[in-house]
Formats: sequence, structure tokens, C-alpha cells
Amino acid sequence: MIVYIRLLKESFGFAMNALRNNKLRTFLSLLGVTIGIFSIIAVLAAVDSLDRKIKKDLSSLDSKTIFIFKYPFGPSNVPRWKIEQFPEMNYEEYLYLKNNCTKTGTLSYQYFTNNQNIKNESVTASSVSIRPCTFEYADIDLLELGEGRFFNESESNTGRNCIVLGYDIADALFSGSNAINKEVRLYGQRFTVIGVLKKVGERMVSIGPNPDNSAYIPLNKVRAMYGDSNDAFTPIIVAKPIVGATLEDAQDEITQKLRLKRGLKSSDDNNFFVNLLKGAADQIESIISSLNLMGWIIALFSLLVGGFGIANIMFVSVKERTNQIGIQKSLGAKRKFILFQFLFEAVILCLFGGLVGIFLVWIIAVILSAALDFEFVLSFGKILLGSGLAIFIGLLAGIIPAYSAAKLDPVEAIRSGM
Repeated sequence: MIVYIRLLKESFGFAMNALRNNKLRTFLSLLGVTIGIFSIIAVLAAVDSLDRKIKKDLSSLDSKTIFIFKYPFGPSNVPRWKIEQFPEMNYEEYLYLKNNCTKTGTLSYQYFTNNQNIKNESVTASSVSIRPCTFEYADIDLLELGEGRFFNESESNTGRNCIVLGYDIADALFSGSNAINKEVRLYGQRFTVIGVLKKVGERMVSIGPNPDNSAYIPLNKVRAMYGDSNDAFTPIIVAKPIVGATLEDAQDEITQKLRLKRGLKSSDDNNFFVNLLKGAADQIESIISSLNLMGWIIALFSLLVGGFGIANIMFVSVKERTNQIGIQKSLGAKRKFILFQFLFEAVILCLFGGLVGIFLVWIIAVILSAALDFEFVLSFGKILLGSGLAIFIGLLAGIIPAYSAAKLDPVEAIRSGM
């Protein structure tokens, strides 16, 4: 054990000597390893950070959320022209499903609509995402209130002139002061602010606009003003299964009840889509996996170049120290000792280049996290991965030069070094 520690120490010394005596050559050779490790760790860390952000955003919606909609969330075998002829979801169907489905615990009805301006006296918040919805929506989207409350069932059913503002909208209209019980103007009418949401921050993935830039009003207020057949509003029913019911059970029951409500025959295809959030999450997971694969392919080319650079350093190092190798072997040094000496040197050089690459990724991660509303994470696992790859490249690049040094004849080695 002591012999190998001493061997490692000597190899480290030889590696540092190579760095000092041949700065340009060593720098250019290590640059390949540094770029390779930087590339692969940067790509994997970026994809990992993106994956964490997406999963965090998806966690704001229950993974068992079901979206009953005229359109599919993903690819469909139904032609687009046929989908356009499907009827929209309506309020009566929402009530029917709510009263007749036994496997759904929460159902909400909402509209997707155009952005509007909201005014508070002389102050205007532009391009606000208006979210007309029933009272259950707060439980569906897991909205967190910073101040006040969400509208209740009575206010939802009667279409009261009340509004819940997203954090950024409330801040823009009231400059950080208390907005509760203040009035704002929307659709030419006055609405009383009854709640303000907590700040969510930028979302990579969400069903609909960011809550920070949204305003929520009772859907029946909009129905009373504009009716049920206005092209400016796209209706959707959102549901969650009860505790103990599977997602598939709830999905099948909703499909069966809605087909019955719409009078579809057994031979008729569905004229609606029961979309699952889980399906969207699976598609995102597939994209993340593809990005990871692309990152590996791109970075491996850089690592290949870096490996050739290290191999070149080691061949030159063997050539320069041929006489020294001959002396060591004549004094009784075994082939294994010579082999490990050069292997350790290759590994140390590669590890040095890899650590520089990882350090650069960390610096960029800190800068990007501070400059953007996005947490760029360099996990300990990725640091270990980068270090492991550097060691692996060092072993591959150093094995042939180390073997050629180990098999040198001591007499020939001393004579060639003179």
C-alpha cells in the first residue's frame, strides 16, 4: 500500500513537471479534455435543471388531473378538420358530470380567453390573462393565496363581481399596497378584489398562463355578460379522481357519462378528448431523454479529441524519460511499477483538465442563476460523473503509452537515452 501511495505521489510530481516544462503543449492537449468534460457536464446539468424546473411546475397540478376538452393535448389519429367540428364543452355538461360521476372528487369548469386590460383609477395592467372559472378551480390548480381568499360556491354560482389577482397584477395596480376590498375595472364593469395569490415565479410548463399574470373571476359572470356561444371563450372541464379511485377508472367513467349525455351510439367515435396530465409529463420526459442523449453524443466527440491529446502527451513523456525508465528497471523496478507510474500520470492530467471543466460549469451556473429567473443546478452527482469520466479517459489514453514504457528493455532504454 505504501508503495502505491509513493507511486501516486511520484506520478503527480511527473504530471506537474509536464505542466511546468511544456506549458503550451500540455495546455493544448488538456484543452480537449477540459472542453469535453465541460460540454457533457454543462449539457447534462442544463437538462437536469430543466427537468427539475418542469417537474416543479408540474407539481402545481396534481399528476392525476384530467382535462376534458374539444382538442387533444398531443398527437391524435383524428383529422384536424373533424376535431374542429366537435362541439365545445358546455356548462350543463359540467353540472351533469359533477352530479353523476362517482369516481371524480373535484370538477371545475373554465374558459380560455383573450388577454384584457385591468384598470385601477389611472393605473392600467396590460395583457392580463383572464381566467373565468368555477370555485373549484383553486383546488384543481393548487393556488396559494397571499392575501384574502378565492371566491366561494355561492359567489361562483351567482356570478358576483369579485376578482382574485395574480401577484404581479396586484403589484402593478396597487404598487405593493393592500389590494383587498379595492375595486378594479374589467369588461367595462367594477370588480371587488377579494384575494391576491402568492408569487409563483416563471414556469416552464403550465396548463394555461402563469398565475402571476392572471386574474380569476366567476365564470357565471362572464356567461351572464356574453352567453355560452362566444368565440372569444374556449371552455374546458378539469377533474380529479376521488381518493382510492384510479386515473383510468375516473377517465373511463367520464368518457362513458359524457357519451351518454351527448347521445353517442356505440358505433360513434368520441367527439371530445379526455386528456391526462400524466401523458403530457411522459412526453416531456421523452424530450428530456432525447436532449440527454444528444448531449452525450456531442460531448463524446470532444472527449475523443481530448483522449488523443493526453495519449500524445504520454507518448512524448515516455520518449523523454526512456533513459530514466531503463535506470529504474535496471535497479529492480517491475513492469507493473512502470505501468502504473504512467497510468497514474495520465489519469492525473485528465482529472486536472476535467476539474477545470467542472469548475467552469459551476461558474456559469452561478452567473446564470443570478442573472435569470431560473435555478441552474450543478449537482454533486454530475461532479462525480465528470470526475469519473476524466479518470476513465485518462486510463484509456494512458494504457498504450504506459504498456510501451513497461515493456522497454532496460539496456536498450539506457543506451537510447544517452
